[in-house]
Amino acid sequence: MITAAADGSSLSNPGPAGWAWYIDDERWASGGWPHGTNNMGELRAVLELLRATAVDADQPLRVRCDSQYVINALTRWLPGWKRNRWRKKDGRPVQNVELLQALDEALAGREVSFEWVKGHAGDRMNEAADARARAAATAYRDHREPDPGPGYRPASDRRPDPAPAPCPADRGTAGRGALGAPSPVVEPDPSGAVAPARDGLAEVWEAERALLTAPVRADPDRLRVLLHPDFVEHDAAGRIWTRSRLLAQIAPLERETRLEQLGATRLGPDAVLLRWRAVTRTVSSLRSSVWVRDDALGRPRWRLLFAQGTATRS
Repeated sequence: MITAAADGSSLSNPGPAGWAWYIDDERWASGGWPHGTNNMGELRAVLELLRATAVDADQPLRVRCDSQYVINALTRWLPGWKRNRWRKKDGRPVQNVELLQALDEALAGREVSFEWVKGHAGDRMNEAADARARAAATAYRDHREPDPGPGYRPASDRRPDPAPAPCPADRGTAGRGALGAPSPVVEPDPSGAVAPARDGLAEVWEAERALLTAPVRADPDRLRVLLHPDFVEHDAAGRIWTRSRLLAQIAPLERETRLEQLGATRLGPDAVLLRWRAVTRTVSSLRSSVWVRDDALGRPRWRLLFAQGTATRS
């Protein structure tokens, strides 16, 4: 069973708002909006938890929540609202209907139970979720980037496994290969061996893989956290991508890509050079990237400073 706390926060209700779900210090996420309500944050926290844990949908999920509104909405009122075309008994439209419709879809086929916990009463998991939701709301109030957290790692990824997981890839057009997209003229090199991650470098490889995934590439907040403010990429087509240009043009990926680790070199205590190969079914490219650790977002984390793609022919 997966047990998680979910919580929301709005500084003025409505006002800068945040949401967060929390399993443990290695598995949590947060986000928010410049303007929203507490109930929006509470609902969004559960929705994002359901989406994150969908990879382990065969496991029961217990959601610990201090919002009676959320628990009643999802366990008692939802069927009636649906039958009444998302209107209450008095005929007024249901509030937060888009979030509730998304939750209805995410709950389908899942074994989910809810446990009410009293807020601000010392419950460890609830306090952790509350602190992260409030931190996200505060970040939006202060016009800063909230910390999205490490996210959820499925059970299969938490087992030692040197084999790289398949990832979505680029749109397949020449020059549109920022952050790992293979060159369209390159054939895979079958002679290259996959090198397992060295001790202490798993977190950096995890961040590199995250940049190939559609959920990260579709979320500007998560991208801003992973990309250093001075980020630059020289891609295989000879184009130069700055952080702002990449954030403006990056999109979810369509082709399936395999990240083959070739090696990692420590350039210092807070800098790592990764060498890897991005491979699709028909093409590949060599990649190198420099990750640096900084604490500009409130805690030390790895951020991508420089990336380069190299087109090679078989």
